[in-house]
Amino acid sequence: QVQLVESGGGLVQAGGSLRLSCAAAGRTLSTYTMGWFRQAPGKEREFVAAVSRSGISTYYTDSVKGRFTISRDNAKTTVYLQMDSLNAEDTAVYYCAAKGQVFLGTIATTSHEYDYWGQGTQVTVSS
Repeated sequence: QVQLVESGGGLVQAGGSLRLSCAAAGRTLSTYTMGWFRQAPGKEREFVAAVSRSGISTYYTDSVKGRFTISRDNAKTTVYLQMDSLNAEDTAVYYCAAKGQVFLGTIATTSHEYDYWGQGTQVTVSS
């Protein structure tokens, strides 16, 4: 069992930045592909970004390309989502997720592919 804990959410003005963190309690995340998803009120959960086990391969949904950056520090068992140039459409609860039994370069972009989920952290962008 992998327990994921997100942090770093909050209220920010449009154009501002936030960095989300996702940590695993008591274990390494180095064997997992990691992803970030978000869910806005009244909408379905959507994929935001993913990073492979190696950290070399990343993938983003079109709406965040050039603004968000996913990265990982396997030594610290933490995955990050740097969010810049935020706008009101980015307002959502953000979830991190882990997918096990993967190759070094595996990327996953759909929620059903992931095995473990955090509780989420709220990001609110004021316009």
